[in-house]
Amino acid sequence: LQAYERRFPTCPLIPMFVASDTVNEYKSEDEAIHVIERRCKLDIDAPRLLKKIAGVDYVYFVQKNSLNRRERTLHIEAYNETFSNRVIINEHCSYTVHPDNEDWTCFEQSASLDIKSFFGFESTVEKIAMKQYTSNIKKGKEIIEYYLKQLEEEGITFVPRWTPPVAYKSESSTSQPRRPVSPAINIPESATKEGLNNKEILNSSSSPLEPTAGTPDDKLDADYIKRYLGDLTPMQESCLIRLRKWLQETHKGKIPKDEHILRFLRARDFNIDKAREILCQSLTWRKQHQVDYILDTWNPPQVLQDYYAGGWHHHDKDGRPLYVLRLGQMDTKGLVRALGEEALLRYVLSINEEGLRRCEENTKVFGRPISSWTCLVDLEGLNMRHLWRPGVKALLRIIEVVEANYPETLGRLLILRAPRVFPVLWTLVSPFIDDNTRKKFLIYAGNDYQGPGGLLDYIDKEIIPDFLGGECMCEVPEGGLVPKSLYRTAEELENEDIKLWTETIYQSASVFKGAPHEVLIQIVDASSVITWDFDVCKGDVVFNIFHSKRAPQPPKKDSLGAHSITSPGGNNVQLIDKVWQLGRDYSMVESPLICREGESVQGSHVTRWPGFYILQWKFHSMPACATTNLPRVDDVLASLQVSSHKCKVMYYTEVIGSEDFRGSMTSLESSHSGFSQLSAATTSSSQSHSSSMISR
Repeated sequence: LQAYERRFPTCPLIPMFVASDTVNEYKSEDEAIHVIERRCKLDIDAPRLLKKIAGVDYVYFVQKNSLNRRERTLHIEAYNETFSNRVIINEHCSYTVHPDNEDWTCFEQSASLDIKSFFGFESTVEKIAMKQYTSNIKKGKEIIEYYLKQLEEEGITFVPRWTPPVAYKSESSTSQPRRPVSPAINIPESATKEGLNNKEILNSSSSPLEPTAGTPDDKLDADYIKRYLGDLTPMQESCLIRLRKWLQETHKGKIPKDEHILRFLRARDFNIDKAREILCQSLTWRKQHQVDYILDTWNPPQVLQDYYAGGWHHHDKDGRPLYVLRLGQMDTKGLVRALGEEALLRYVLSINEEGLRRCEENTKVFGRPISSWTCLVDLEGLNMRHLWRPGVKALLRIIEVVEANYPETLGRLLILRAPRVFPVLWTLVSPFIDDNTRKKFLIYAGNDYQGPGGLLDYIDKEIIPDFLGGECMCEVPEGGLVPKSLYRTAEELENEDIKLWTETIYQSASVFKGAPHEVLIQIVDASSVITWDFDVCKGDVVFNIFHSKRAPQPPKKDSLGAHSITSPGGNNVQLIDKVWQLGRDYSMVESPLICREGESVQGSHVTRWPGFYILQWKFHSMPACATTNLPRVDDVLASLQVSSHKCKVMYYTEVIGSEDFRGSMTSLESSHSGFSQLSAATTSSSQSHSSSMISR
């Protein structure tokens, strides 16, 4: 055992074993029993692409060691905490004394692997797991012998056997043990969690659960539980009472209702310490942001009321409030540009607060506890436009806030008419969603929701929305394209104390006739990937990419502004010196791309050489008609819209390594369109240059 314990908190002989933390620890008063539970951080040897898709760099396992010095046994249990709803790994090891020779140690080990689903990489995960397990078995004996030798070198060759203390007689060995020595552990909740996993801390003769079981004074009224809380075991009831009592004694301010406290306990498998931590953080957050008063004091902007395609719609068969979201018909980019991320987040918070209120109402109406709601998400119309980077980032932040402050409020999520692009979006957001929440997702492609096991299993026929083939008129807004006239600049949003993603990642630039705007990107490693995302806010521009082996001179900020111009609408920087010649001093690596006013362009370029790359936005002059020297009517009308030969763009660029590219948002085939209709699929046509991806 002493040799084994030296493996922690980390072991240099096991490179994948990065670190470990003690979660729970228990020692009996006579020191015969010692149980320690650790959370281990592992760096699995898996392909980088698989880690990117899974959204994690490390995986966590929980390992519990149960030492019984009286019986001279050591039992080790381990199971995965990461992706436990997709992959179930259980490992059992035991060290015992040989029945015929007390100087011999018997070692037994077994493990099981059950892969339910893993983003389509089930066979790959199985191979990785089997390879890792086989490697561990081969190295296990080598590691234990290494530490035994280390003990011998330190002069430790004999460890006395455990003997009962004088104060303890043999009959007292089965008495109730005292509470754990570690102040962080709380026996009932951890034991309840272990019970859910069909595991026991100790055998029944020395169970630490009995001294802390609920007494008659701790019990809630049975009718109250049945009416408002649902089925609770005595242990769960005790956890609720103790956490509520602790809040009353220590927390200043509004104490949440039992139903809300219960959500946090359920989210942490009734581990009081963990539930108390996240509940206190949430209560502080609610106070800071005045969330308790949001329904009474905040009115959603008209843009949200007109273009946010979501709303409440009756209830499901279980009596849960039903929220309908037509995500495929929603202009997420337009909403972020018009309102900012903070306004969208506040609106989502108001939806959740309304959901809590409706749960209380339905509890009264149906006469049984209803603590969660059902969400129906229609994805018809979802396309690459919805994968706009700042929009996805805003979505991830909203998920993070909701997961932290509204646990166990989602009873069921029905995702209908999922298109081909949906797996990409799911890969991006799923790592941020709690495992318990993911289990509640039901996904239907095409018209599968109309068949057996579909919508009728969860929602009464009379209230199925009309746009899904039902007869019930749904008052949820249809969404649609947010007019660009409602877009606001980052400065305007900042004046209203609303932060926008574009404040930090987007920049504004002005383009003049004869004065293009240029951005310099230095590439050290060939095969890096330059990505871009820009909107043409005013006028038409030509987008170019150039390469040079030598760095251009930094822009001069002289009085004439020949190289750098600052205007209220954005900066203008020119890097390519007028004496430089195309083909001698620099070269063009992409074909010029004409971008019209109002278009959004996203794309990427895989660099072939190190050096300096220049992204250029140049004023686009209207060409004359091919058959005559007279300009076309359309060109004349378009030219009248461009005042003073000035264009404006908002852009964002990023450089990522080629090994990271396939797992990155920016590696998606990008869209370049006027976004004529939300439900239309984006059609693509690649540029002839094989190293770039730009689609229209």
